[in-house]
Amino acid sequence: MAGKTKSRLPIGTFINMATVFVGSLIGLMLREVFPESLQAITFQAVGLGILIIGIQMALKLKDEMLIIFIFSLIIGGIIGESMDIKDFLEGCADWSKENVRIGQQRFTDGLIAAFILFCASPMTIVGAIEEGLNGKRELLLIKAALDGIIAIALASTFGGFGVTVAIIPMLIIQGGFTLLAGNTKKLFTKNMIAQISAVGGAILIASAIKILGLGEFKVANLLPSLVVVVLLTYGLGKTKWKI
Repeated sequence: MAGKTKSRLPIGTFINMATVFVGSLIGLMLREVFPESLQAITFQAVGLGILIIGIQMALKLKDEMLIIFIFSLIIGGIIGESMDIKDFLEGCADWSKENVRIGQQRFTDGLIAAFILFCASPMTIVGAIEEGLNGKRELLLIKAALDGIIAIALASTFGGFGVTVAIIPMLIIQGGFTLLAGNTKKLFTKNMIAQISAVGGAILIASAIKILGLGEFKVANLLPSLVVVVLLTYGLGKTKWKI
C-alpha cells in the first residue's frame, strides 16, 4: 500500500489545471466582448468576492495561533521585500506585453489573486492530502469545477494570461502535497491547515483592498509568508512550545 501511495500521480491536480486553463480562455473571450462599463462592475464584484473569501479563510485562525500568524506575515513580508517579488512579477508582465503580446496591465493582480484562490485554500490542502493518502479525488474534483468558474470571472476581469500562469504553482504546490502526503502525514495537522488558510486569507484581503482602490499593498511581497507559516507552525509543533 505504501508503494502505491508514493507513486500515485496527482490526477486530481491535472484535472484542476485543465478546468482553470479552459476557464481562463473562456474568460478572455468574454473580456473581448464586454463593454468597459461591464468590465468595471465585474472588476468591483470580483474584488468584493475576493474580500469575502479572504475574510472567511482568515477567520479559521485559532486565538492561540495568532502570534505565529502575525510573525509569518512580518517575516514573509521582509523576505518578499528583500527579494522584490512585486517588481519581478511586474517585469514578467512587461516582458509578456512586449514579446508575447498577451500581457495586460493587471497581470500581477490577476496572478496573485488566482494563486491564492487556487493554491492556498483549505480545499487545496485537504483535497490534495486525501488524494495522496487514500486515493480519494472527490474534493479535488469539486474544487476543479469551482476553480473553472472562478477562472472565468478572474480572466474576464484581469485578462487570461496572469490567471493561466497560476496553473504552474498549482501543479507544484497542490500536486506536491499529493505526492508528499503519504510520507508526511503528521505534518498536515488541523493547525497547519488553519494557519496556511489564515495567512492566505490575509493576503487575499490585502489583494481585495488594492483591487477595490481602498489602499495600496505590495501584495506579491507577502507571498513568502505562506512558506514561513509552514516552517514556524511545524517548528513550534516539534518543540511543543505553547503560546
